[in-house]
Amino acid sequence: MRHTVYVIGHRNPDTDSIVSATAYARLKNLMGHDEYVAARAGHLSPQSDYILKRFNVPKPVYFHDLQPRAEFYMPEGTETVLENKSVWSAVEKLQKNGWHSMPVVDAEGHYKALLHYSGFAKSILDILNPERHTAITTSVELIRETLDAQPLCVRDDKEIFKGLILVADDSLETFQRIFESHLSEKVIVVTGDRENIQDYCIEKGARAIVVVSSLVPSKAIIAKAEKKKIPILLSSYDTSSTVLLTTYSSPAALMADSNIPAVHKSDSVKKIRPLLHDSPSRSLTVVDDDNRVVGMITENDLLHDARVEVALVDHNEFSQAAEGIEHYAIREIIDHHRIGSITTRNPITFINKPVGSTATIVTNLYRENRISIPLEIAQILLCGILSDTLILHSTTTTDTDRETANYLSSITGLEIDQLGEDILNAGSHIGSRSASDVIRQDKKEYRDEKNVYTVSQIEVDSTQEILNRKKEFLDELEITRRSQNGLFSALLVTNITRLSSVMLVAADKRFIPYITFPKQEDNVYFLKDVMSRKKQLIPLLSELIEKYNG
Repeated sequence: MRHTVYVIGHRNPDTDSIVSATAYARLKNLMGHDEYVAARAGHLSPQSDYILKRFNVPKPVYFHDLQPRAEFYMPEGTETVLENKSVWSAVEKLQKNGWHSMPVVDAEGHYKALLHYSGFAKSILDILNPERHTAITTSVELIRETLDAQPLCVRDDKEIFKGLILVADDSLETFQRIFESHLSEKVIVVTGDRENIQDYCIEKGARAIVVVSSLVPSKAIIAKAEKKKIPILLSSYDTSSTVLLTTYSSPAALMADSNIPAVHKSDSVKKIRPLLHDSPSRSLTVVDDDNRVVGMITENDLLHDARVEVALVDHNEFSQAAEGIEHYAIREIIDHHRIGSITTRNPITFINKPVGSTATIVTNLYRENRISIPLEIAQILLCGILSDTLILHSTTTTDTDRETANYLSSITGLEIDQLGEDILNAGSHIGSRSASDVIRQDKKEYRDEKNVYTVSQIEVDSTQEILNRKKEFLDELEITRRSQNGLFSALLVTNITRLSSVMLVAADKRFIPYITFPKQEDNVYFLKDVMSRKKQLIPLLSELIEKYNG
């Protein structure tokens, strides 16, 4: 693959992450950096899905994780050979490019086998076994292509057959004895300008006659061959070269190794290493979901850095990043959260501003670079700001967010309050969604020196729907907590009409006494005027954890 920079938000991305990744990748593309591609480390939330569909914007590329995989290491581009093309055409490609192997495919590009030198050499040795005559599987058309021969009386003859190569270098009588001992077989005769042998082969029904050294047969011979429908090919090579090349006219698929499996582009490096070691050419074919060839990978490719870098948006902590992110160079970070413990190999562009939305920062990067914002990108950027600031009502909202939102509203013609209501409603309906789905939708993990905990958030127009299913949500929060051996897992349910929240908590029994928020019912707390996880809730939770650790 080409060198790629994936612009990616945090795990379980919210709308701000999705919008910012999409818009920032487009900005870099417009600035001439085609290697930037928008990506996501989780499934789209209902709200994000609604926004992208409403404004007809493609979804970012999805990665379950960023563990090293085949597609990140394989070189860009590869050549293949069609299964019904001659093995000689494949060998020419191998020699030209200095390769040791090449995939054999069908007409639609599906992987069939791997042609490699050791397998090819074995097949040729079997054909040229001196203890038996040279027999090959081929067609007249493949012989013609391989020899680049001039057809004298052959039309479209693509029928594949197994034939015996006989060289007419004996006397007519000796050749007749040899030929007649193989009357039950299809015979390919390689001869010079010996008209008596040519005439005999036509009479006896040779499968094809190859005349060497461009020695054109007489008109009578050609006419007779036409009448008997015996193909004659005129080779410019001498006898030995013609015979050798004819043996290379077999279909590539027959000399390729069909026992070598292809690997999928998403297969992990851990999985493909032993397969590469077992491959005779230390190389494997890489295919997509439809088994179509997309590249090749070798052991040597794994010795180099991945052809992938990342640009992080809306987060700057490893605990919130896609799993496996540590394997790649981080090129840029664009964020509006606290600065965490992330480290980089080299100096990078790091933009971190105390605003309510990463989309605000990305919008102003367009303006600072004097790049016109495409309409659909301006539309989703406005959605990102309104989503992350709860229609500019969150305590995280700054004057910069308001000014930027008004600017985007002006250039898109979208009315802020109505659009905000539309997108918040799109994400607020729980309906038949499972508790697991809701909790994972916008879940963030936090760590200190002693503890790990998670806080999920969802905005609703009424908290009652979730409270009616309290046990289901608490059970799922407890599963989340135990899976990480965490101190607690919480779900912040923000009421977008009352501008307050309730918090459901599954916690270690030793921590529960330290939760001093107003208790609404068991494991449920009322948080008046709290709407922001980042600016309001996390600082409050940090104080409780400090007392617990103390």
